Amino acid sequence: MKYNADSPLNIAAVIVCAGKGERSGLPYNKILHVIGRKTVLEKSLDTFLHTRVSHITVVTSNDDISAVRDITSAYDNVTVTLGGDTRAQSVYLGLQAYPCDIVLIHDGARPYVTEDIIEHAIDSAIEYGSGIAAVPCVDTVKRVKGDKAHSLPRAELFNAQTPQAFRYSEITDAYSRANGTFTDDAEVYESAGYTPRLVEGAYDNVKLTTPADFINPNKSCRIGIGFDLHRLVEGRKLILGGVTLDYHLGLLGHSDADVLTHAIMDALLSAADLPDIGVLFPDTDDKYLGISSITLLKQVLSEVERKGLRIGNISAVIIAQQPKLAPVIGDIRRSLADALNIKVTQINVSATTTEKLGLIGEGNAIAANASCLLMENTDGKN
Repeated sequence: MKYNADSPLNIAAVIVCAGKGERSGLPYNKILHVIGRKTVLEKSLDTFLHTRVSHITVVTSNDDISAVRDITSAYDNVTVTLGGDTRAQSVYLGLQAYPCDIVLIHDGARPYVTEDIIEHAIDSAIEYGSGIAAVPCVDTVKRVKGDKAHSLPRAELFNAQTPQAFRYSEITDAYSRANGTFTDDAEVYESAGYTPRLVEGAYDNVKLTTPADFINPNKSCRIGIGFDLHRLVEGRKLILGGVTLDYHLGLLGHSDADVLTHAIMDALLSAADLPDIGVLFPDTDDKYLGISSITLLKQVLSEVERKGLRIGNISAVIIAQQPKLAPVIGDIRRSLADALNIKVTQINVSATTTEKLGLIGEGNAIAANASCLLMENTDGKN
């Protein structure tokens, strides 16, 4: 069965939140814990609803149903149902609540799932019947019998994660016949005679379980690099970092050709694992003709924040023979800091020349490069 964009399948998700999460040490369900501006549950909902998933069923306990309904009331196409005494019972009740063609089952305590993981799982389920997010095991695993330990071949071992995607008819059939204790949905699927198929997960796609997970649940930082160059011509304004300079030449481009802002945008997009500005704002699209690059920078910032990231710092260098930029560097930093909603101290801009060498040294072009550090937004502030 292939996915046909002209006749789309009904793709849904079940997010399981019915557990007590006692190992977390929290006095409430961990899916209600706030990370940054949003709860653990909201972070998962936001990500799933930016994919082909058109409906989500949240399975919760009677103790938490009121709080979960308050959260989900802000979302379209999200419903809430009560779970059972075990995870398997809760999943089965969630499956029955909304029949569909392809269903993804996800642990509510995995808020760092990405759109790519979800989409790859969907693709695999459409083509092969299942798509189980998993990552290669990095530790050596021992099987112990009595007082003897035997190493298992690590190259053959994977840690299963969620989401786990399936053809709805097959996983529902598997759960209807499930008998016994199962550690995940793929095991239920396999017990019914179906074959689970793995897709690439991510080590950051952690399940929040112990108190340590909530102290700094995602320790990763992301570094991005951007570069841009534009030719200097007559009849154009020279704009750098959103500041218009008094100069007889300006930069040639489809937008306002703000080479510094372009380099910063590409650095941010690179760090956030997003397409570059040529893809997001193509020079073949007239709606970007003459547009302010600061306007585009704000759109890039929104995309970065939507991925749960915040700016640590930015460092940029303008490469120009003329004009002299030292007098306006402070204005440029303030302009960029305002656009990015960060402190001026978080963005450094310097200028250099090429000692009159090449296109830039001859005064025919200006270039810029930029690097940035993005961090997981765990404090709700930019």
